Amino acid sequence: MDDRVRNIKTPEKCEIFAKNCADRGRDDLAMEAKQRAVQLRADAYDTESEAEKEAISAIYAYEEVLSAKNGKKTRASSTWQLIKRHGIISAVDRAINRPAEPEGYISLVDMGLEDYALEAVIIRYPETFSDDAVKISQDRIKQWTAP
Repeated sequence: MDDRVRNIKTPEKCEIFAKNCADRGRDDLAMEAKQRAVQLRADAYDTESEAEKEAISAIYAYEEVLSAKNGKKTRASSTWQLIKRHGIISAVDRAINRPAEPEGYISLVDMGLEDYALEAVIIRYPETFSDDAVKISQDRIKQWTAP
């Protein structure tokens, strides 16, 4: 990560930096700034494990995709409601059982955020999530990355 990006202290400043970089054709730095914004938001969220922190990061990354798609700041409202009702891990288990569109994953890849896909988080922490969630995630990643 570029030192200029690493030294940004708030997600809001990351967004400004990313926009300025994109306007100047520096998509590489814009992508790093978006990744940094996701990291900073996740760092500020109270989690009990690395798996929870990465799951929260995935949700913030998903919000980046939604915001880019909609042209305005967009929250993953239904996912946050699930987290409030069931906790992070249980909410991710429930969310992964919903039908998924490959466009969301492709958008994450386009933004350099593919490691933040919920499926990728589940695969990295299989002992934390249900067997069904792990199987669904493995199948989706395999399907989406197949040539």
